[in-house]
This record gives sequence, structure tokens and C-alpha cells, in this order.
Amino acid sequence: MSQARRRPKLRVVEEGTEGSPFPRCSLWLRGAARAVDVAIAYGLYRAGGRAGLVMAFLYLLLADGLWSGQSVGKRLCGVKAIYLPHRIAARFRESVLRNAPLGLVVLLRMMPDETLPAAAMSSGPSTGTIAFFAGAVLIGGIEAWHVLRHPLGMRLGDVWADTQVVDGKDVAGGQVLDRAAQPPARAPDRVTLQSAGRTGSRGGR
Repeated sequence: MSQARRRPKLRVVEEGTEGSPFPRCSLWLRGAARAVDVAIAYGLYRAGGRAGLVMAFLYLLLADGLWSGQSVGKRLCGVKAIYLPHRIAARFRESVLRNAPLGLVVLLRMMPDETLPAAAMSSGPSTGTIAFFAGAVLIGGIEAWHVLRHPLGMRLGDVWADTQVVDGKDVAGGQVLDRAAQPPARAPDRVTLQSAGRTGSRGGR
């Protein structure tokens, strides 16, 4: 009876849902990093016109995969995007997923201006400009609300990509693995659904 009481209780959790070991990142650092990236995207647009708009769109989508989870802005501000299920730096796949809402705003700006009559175009903003600002207000508001509401500061794109933006100081101690490394070993009192299946098959043998 006493041995049964001392036996640790096993918790069955689903793969990739263990949570985050990282604290909430400063919103000031995240905002500054985003401002730098948006400024770079705007510079690409102003330099290249329509072609520059495509380059800005691609940059915003892929930026977080350039330097192991860091865009230019994140690298300057010392923050990093982490793929939580494996505790590794975000790759291009996660970058595209987490920045998809921002990319949608740029896509709205790509709407052709010819949809408006010539008289209307000369007297006011184009369709693409109207759609861009409307999307920026709507999508930006949703993202900001989600960041403020979430305990770890995750926005909607982070939920889609299973990522979290963390301070570089919080991962300097080696908590983040290299991309080729395996996920960290789990606690002895934790069994994933996948591990439980393999344990059962061994017992059947």
C-alpha cells in the first residue's frame, strides 16, 4: 500500500500541448521590432512600385525565418520567434503562418485601382488604398486585442503557427535547440499519447 502511494502519477498529454516555459516578452520590444520590419517593407514598396509591393509582401511573410527566428527588426531589438512544440527557432513555415494576417493587409493594397471610375479615382483614394487602411485597422485591432488578452502575449498569427516571441535573454541559456536537434526529454511523470501507444505495444510483446 505504501509503495503504491509513493508511485508517481502519470499525466497523459497530447503531443505539442505542454505549454511554454518562456515568460511574456516586452510589448515595447515587440512593437519596436515590428516597426522596423514595416519600415523596411515600406521602403521596398516605395523603391520598386508594384514590384516593390510584392517584395514587401514576401519580406513580411518570410522575415522571421531569416536568422533563426529573427527578422531584421527582431535581431536589432533582441527578440526571437520560437516554435513551441519543439522549442526551436521559427523557420520559414512558421514565419509565413504567424505573419499571414499582416500579409493579408498587403494583399488588399494590391487590389487594382481600375475598379473605380476615372472621376472617382481623381477625386479620392483608390480602391486598393481604401482596402489597405480598412484591413490594417480591422486586422491590426484584432491582433492587438489578442496580444493584450493572451497571458503570453500571443497574437492570432502565433496561435496559428504555435509560436511565441520571447526576449533573447530568456533563451540565451540554451533552452532553444538547434533546428536539427530532437525535442527535449520529457519529465518522468509525463507520458504523451504517442509514447503511450508505443508502451502499450511493448507490453503486448
